[in-house]
Amino acid sequence: MPIEILMPALSPTMTEGNLAKWLKKEGDEVHSGDVLAEIETDKATMEVEAIDDGKIGKILVPEGAQGIKVNAPIALLLGEDEDASALERFAAPVVQPAPTAPPPSPETAAPSAAVPPSVNDRGNGDGRVFASPLARRMAQQAGLDLAAIRGSGPQGRIVKSDIEAALSPGRATPVPAAVPTPPMSWPAPAAPVFSKERVAALAGNPPYTERPLNAMRRVIARRLTESKQTVPHFYLTIDCEIDALLKIRGELNAKSDTYRISVNDFVIRAAALALRQVPAANASWSDEAILLWDSVDVAVAVALDDGLITPIVKAADRKGLAAIAHETKDLVARARGGKLKLEEFQGGTFSISNLGMYGVREFAAVINPPHGGILAVGAGEQRPVVKNGTLTVATVVSCTLSCDHRAVDGAVGAQFLAAFKRLVEDPLMMLL
Repeated sequence: MPIEILMPALSPTMTEGNLAKWLKKEGDEVHSGDVLAEIETDKATMEVEAIDDGKIGKILVPEGAQGIKVNAPIALLLGEDEDASALERFAAPVVQPAPTAPPPSPETAAPSAAVPPSVNDRGNGDGRVFASPLARRMAQQAGLDLAAIRGSGPQGRIVKSDIEAALSPGRATPVPAAVPTPPMSWPAPAAPVFSKERVAALAGNPPYTERPLNAMRRVIARRLTESKQTVPHFYLTIDCEIDALLKIRGELNAKSDTYRISVNDFVIRAAALALRQVPAANASWSDEAILLWDSVDVAVAVALDDGLITPIVKAADRKGLAAIAHETKDLVARARGGKLKLEEFQGGTFSISNLGMYGVREFAAVINPPHGGILAVGAGEQRPVVKNGTLTVATVVSCTLSCDHRAVDGAVGAQFLAAFKRLVEDPLMMLL
């Protein structure tokens, strides 16, 4: 029986996607690990790999199709000794345009998408085990039996993290799930439906031009609405003098052409070190406990033409300024090109949003769950300050910390900002 190739869930928030491009055509032989197509998700364009060996028997969804639901069949794969006659009972799915209303939350949408009966959590019913090529190699090198490992990828596929879990003593093997779920559940708030007609009427029916909502903008709207409605925000602001930082930045950049350190790179480094010094600020709320993260993974907000994405500088407290500068530049470039991998923008333990380049003096950012805080950085500007009783001028940046009051108390937030200020105003401490 032909194997259905399904529209995968490539991110926890994905309920549908667009089939940007087929890289294989009908009749092509494919092997496990071959790239079949490019899928546009709510965050980026990502590649889809084949899980099984076989031949592309029929493409059910043409490239360029939009609004394809997660787990809908997009192509059929013929196995060994199967011919075109096996395809007769399969019909192409009806591809609907993207809905005009906001999609349901992941809790009510993605998990309810059922895996077709021809696919189960161990394989496709004929004894074969689904595993990524990397997972197969890791299992072979470690002497692990893939049949004894339960996969956590789409359709129960065994992936790298499952092998790592099996090799780590004391860690439970993940339970397979048809669709990945987000690290924390956030209830979908009840909200009024604002149709175009209603909004126009409320505005007095002036003329307007429509800008269609893409998947990314829908997800941003839903997540930020949930954040403001379910996360108790409070805000702390501190002023930091950065003249010494600007001087050291200039000296470092003059010493080599292999890196170019920005003020934002100093901010990332200072925030990461401050989180290490005040670990209670590197926290997230759950209904069972406050989670204190062992790793300091800093998500940095990057503006795109059609939305916002937050690539992550992982273990930022253990990286020097040059390494952070190089990594951030690469992440931003690939974010704007839609080429980030899922693990490069999903997750993190803390966020930074910098609008200083736009001349914004001060602002308060919305927390990105499940993070316990986000640091909003304004523009550096010359301001009058008093030092030792004398009025002088210094370059000052205002930084506002938004905290989830359930996980980060006011005193903890203040301690974090004090540590951050010390590092920014004495940047040599960041070079240790």
